[in-house]
Amino acid sequence: MLVTQLALVSETAEITASQLNRVAAALQKQATRDFAPLWQVPATVDAFDRLKDVPVGYWPMIVRDDIGQPGAAGVHLDKNGQPFSLIQYSESWSLTASHEMLEMLADPWGNRLIAGQSPKSDQGVVEFLVEVSDPSEAPENGYTINGLLVSDFFTPRFYDPVAAPGVRYSFTGKLTEPRKIVRGGYISWRNPVTDHWWQQIWFGTEEAQFRDLGKLTERTGSLRSAIDARTKTAERIATSGPQSDRFAKARTLTAAVKESTASRADVWSSQIEELRSGSATEGTWEGGEQDNE
Repeated sequence: MLVTQLALVSETAEITASQLNRVAAALQKQATRDFAPLWQVPATVDAFDRLKDVPVGYWPMIVRDDIGQPGAAGVHLDKNGQPFSLIQYSESWSLTASHEMLEMLADPWGNRLIAGQSPKSDQGVVEFLVEVSDPSEAPENGYTINGLLVSDFFTPRFYDPVAAPGVRYSFTGKLTEPRKIVRGGYISWRNPVTDHWWQQIWFGTEEAQFRDLGKLTERTGSLRSAIDARTKTAERIATSGPQSDRFAKARTLTAAVKESTASRADVWSSQIEELRSGSATEGTWEGGEQDNE
């Protein structure tokens, strides 16, 4: 099985090397422990100081202070058709990085469509764009890894025709039915009868709403980049993350994690010094033959 290799690179002075490595470790754990068993997509995530250090064959995830004009998409395709992502820096950038990573892994080229019954009652079978983090993208639906906030994502069962007991529709369990969204999320699909793109969105309203995006007549990148730019996904996540209660709790947890890791590091350092000084031995022996020196 081919392994997807991702490179996390910071191009902002706001992120230290230590922070970059910590987020890369959290993303690696999410990719390996949480995402791969459900989607069967193995991946590695490594941190690099500069884009020039990224080995050939890796797909870069680049954190910047500014990723372009308002509404810029997160994931793009390069001139050779290979994906890369631009991550808008904010205090909760681990959430944005997780969101982009998960969508790159599920659909690297951003054009995957899956047929299913439309959420809109007067439509029939439509084609859903596979965006695994969007239906529950809000920070409040995320979870923490190593004290860092990461994104929820749906499972392949999200496109089931009907709901069934005991089925897991998203990793955190926030999504409880197929093709349904929760507050702060959205879903996109194409109606093949009219060739119009539609969305169900739940942004700042009491109930989810439908909206007709019209026909997508021209695009320079993937379907996902066109939809995300129209929906301002990257901008919204970068803005909403630091303001959320979930992020505030994650920051408290991060401080506790740092205290634990610092204490553990002190123990390791003390043990290493004992070994270097000869005050600690690996074992005491009696009898037997001695080594020839």
